[in-house]
Amino acid sequence: MVEGSTSDGPAVAVPVTDVPSTVATLRSLAPHGIHTVVVSEMATAQAFASKYCDEVVGTADPHADLLAYRDDLLDVAARDDVRTIVPVREVDAYVLSRYRSSFEPHVSLPVPDMSALERVHDRLLLAEAAESAGVPVPDTRRPADVEDWSRDLLAKSRYNLLTASYDDSLGPGESATSDLIEHFETGVRPDLDSLYERHRVEPIVQEFVPGGEEYMVAALYDSGDPLAVFQHRQVRGTRYTGSGGAYRESVSIPELEAVATDLLDHLEWNGLACLEYLRDEDTGEFVLAEINPRMWQSLASTVAMGADFPRYYWQQATGRADEIDPSYDLGVGCHWLKGEFLHALSLFRFDSPHVERPGYAETLRDIAVSTYRHPRFDYLSLDDPGPFLQDCSTLLAELPAVPRLQVKG
Repeated sequence: MVEGSTSDGPAVAVPVTDVPSTVATLRSLAPHGIHTVVVSEMATAQAFASKYCDEVVGTADPHADLLAYRDDLLDVAARDDVRTIVPVREVDAYVLSRYRSSFEPHVSLPVPDMSALERVHDRLLLAEAAESAGVPVPDTRRPADVEDWSRDLLAKSRYNLLTASYDDSLGPGESATSDLIEHFETGVRPDLDSLYERHRVEPIVQEFVPGGEEYMVAALYDSGDPLAVFQHRQVRGTRYTGSGGAYRESVSIPELEAVATDLLDHLEWNGLACLEYLRDEDTGEFVLAEINPRMWQSLASTVAMGADFPRYYWQQATGRADEIDPSYDLGVGCHWLKGEFLHALSLFRFDSPHVERPGYAETLRDIAVSTYRHPRFDYLSLDDPGPFLQDCSTLLAELPAVPRLQVKG
């Protein structure tokens, strides 16, 4: 599938995703005269509806065949006009790092090497790296290694993305992932066989961090040196028990930046990083939750707050990193309206033994007040209404599939 037309000017390839990061990248780069090429295995996506989407190129489904996706992405990279590819999903980050030597004759890629990427994708290795860097991280173990179940604990996938590079039982074109997070009843040892069955990917068990305050640090690095660092506080996620952001406010906390950059420095990081933190209410420490080596779900809000990371990435990829201005505005709020709806819906559909459910009226009031005070939105734009309308349509189609679960984060 090829729609739209190529350009004589410089172009950027942006993989499609069903969260706002692809559209945010298009809206950032297209006004600067950069031809946007959306690469997608999907027939319909929010990005296709944007006036800033210049061209769509079809690819194989990376979750079905990584190698076929790699080859299709290489065909795009080999075009004379394409200067770089922006990683917006875990699978993009993996393909670009794993096969970097194949891509680099064609495009410039500010991405981590495979050694650093594996330490981020494998949450056991990430916990070890955080301990080595001297930054706070929850106690993280394999389920069979947990001796004390009297603590508040949760389970999630060991890997952000599992591939043959990390597990030789998988074929070279296979991958697996799971976003399931389970909160355990305190003092109750779960059935480990059932736990492994529920998680398609090997799980880990982590100590629950009390407090509920969530923060994100976004960074762009050049061979171990920071080019830009940004922070926001996640006021609401798409689930009240914790998840990707629905409403965020920009902040600047020196202690938070220090723990994030200390870890990235230790990893000798290169390229994009999204670090998620929880503030421990008992110690006040910022405790690492995970790192994503790509653009993040809340990218549109980051740009709205003055930190234009798609442009920073483009400047780094095209040899103009010295032009990056990493300053941003503080106290700015931004909403993903679909995420706000999912947050409200989660009050009826999710439960956790560790997180108190907010009141329904209180939640609706908070959403209304913050929307009035900070009328900035990830998709909603009078200048470019198509993605918001498509997002609404997608939400209506997805609603029947939202599960009613009891102990899930």
